[in-house]
Amino acid sequence: MKAFLLAAGKGTRLQPLTLHTPKCLIPIAGRPLIEYWFDLFVHYGIDEVLINTSYLADTVMEYMKKHSRNLKIRITYESSLLGSGGTVKKNWDFVEEEEFFFIIYADNLTNINLKKMFESHKQIKMDVTLAVFSVPNPKECGIVEVDESLRVVSFTEKPENPLSNLAFAGIMLSNRTLKDFFPDRDIFDLGFDVLPNTIGRAAAYIVEDYLLDVGTPEKLKQAEHDVINKVFSI
Repeated sequence: MKAFLLAAGKGTRLQPLTLHTPKCLIPIAGRPLIEYWFDLFVHYGIDEVLINTSYLADTVMEYMKKHSRNLKIRITYESSLLGSGGTVKKNWDFVEEEEFFFIIYADNLTNINLKKMFESHKQIKMDVTLAVFSVPNPKECGIVEVDESLRVVSFTEKPENPLSNLAFAGIMLSNRTLKDFFPDRDIFDLGFDVLPNTIGRAAAYIVEDYLLDVGTPEKLKQAEHDVINKVFSI
């Protein structure tokens, strides 16, 4: 199975750590964040990964030369960021022949059960399944409203008046119809420009596993604690 791993962000909230180290290579308990994603991919049978790079791209590419394990990794460079949706659109040939594929933001540390998510996706039979989790700050997130069958009835990025506290976790499973929702431009965001248009064809998968956005020094410190103390494991 294939996955996009979106890892080109600058990680500005983690500066100065990210001044010389790409965010995806920031160590957590001695191992780069991306290694935890590789653990998850190996565990759940994802064997081909497209990783986008931009900021400190050479560092990422050098790392991958020695640490790709048995994963088939394709790296794509963006001289200027295309946005999460723009990256997928530009590299659509990567999944052109796939029945299903994951799109994953590399910002999180998680042990999400991708097998259960995949089974949920096949059972509900929607085109897109969004991993969601409860958050205390819905105004700062992409918020998903679902019905009793977990079908998505609204998606709003950073809503002023949130209709739920379920936030998009930056992990989605899709089929090839996702392309139908792309806008007619090259630079765009999945959360703002694509996911709101999938209403009626999208479902939610509620994450009950460990999931933490490590985008701030405080969250990174928590991740370190959780790995060392085995609160988090794969």
